[in-house]
Amino acid sequence: MTLLDAAILGLVEGITEYLPVSSTGHLILTSALLGLDGPGIDAFTIVIQGGAILAVLGLYRTRVLGMAQGLSGNNPEGQRLLIRLLIAFAPAAILGPLLENSIEATLFQPIPVLSALALGGLVMLKIGKGPANQTDTDPADLPLRAAFLIGLAQCIAMWPGTSRSMVTLAAGVALGLRPVRAAEFSFLLGLPTLGGACVYKLLKDGDAVLSLGTPSLLVGITVATVSAAFAVRWLVGFLNHRGLAPFGWYRLGLTLVIGAAWAGGLVTLEAEIPAESSPTTAP
Repeated sequence: MTLLDAAILGLVEGITEYLPVSSTGHLILTSALLGLDGPGIDAFTIVIQGGAILAVLGLYRTRVLGMAQGLSGNNPEGQRLLIRLLIAFAPAAILGPLLENSIEATLFQPIPVLSALALGGLVMLKIGKGPANQTDTDPADLPLRAAFLIGLAQCIAMWPGTSRSMVTLAAGVALGLRPVRAAEFSFLLGLPTLGGACVYKLLKDGDAVLSLGTPSLLVGITVATVSAAFAVRWLVGFLNHRGLAPFGWYRLGLTLVIGAAWAGGLVTLEAEIPAESSPTTAP
């Protein structure tokens, strides 16, 4: 892997991780176009999610600090938010390790990946801007039941091609949250989810990652951090005005592009790129 390859993968990861467009689909295309393959690449695309984590930590540092203070009982709002994120994270933390092998055996195939991309697009079009009776509920005041349901929805993202951001955004909007509030909860939920995936992959395949070279890893993480920060800020403004429907059309178009590339033998959709972010799989 060259430093340019690392930078390109970092850029794709950073831009697509928090957008509801499937980072898996984009990484499949990007890796194929760059001629990259192998377990080291799989691990690399997961570890550079550390950049996406750093972006959210920086943009939402006040929230993160509040949760840290909430651990000692000095910040009630931060404590409430932390509890809700832990509740939402729990389903994926439990189901991820249990389902990892069966998911890899059944869903890392062309039809499941393309189906997930297309179905996600239809869901985005259906939800659009969400129900008319949306609430401006702060993530710290989200009902515990809603937090748990969003966490259950996140488990769907273990299906490659689905997108963790897509299912958590869609679940939040379907539960009556404004898209911007649903996105904020999704971003924060990504901290334990992506963090868990990075740590798991480093422990499991650390040697494969390091074999690509420390400079490549640093470049990938740095580019992912900067691009994810821009993507998050852009998404918040976009959702305020346009809702989720445009992402639906984009996903349907991406389905056609990847499907055509697969049919033409330009890309492979076998078990090369891991499923959407969960404690054991990503991105």
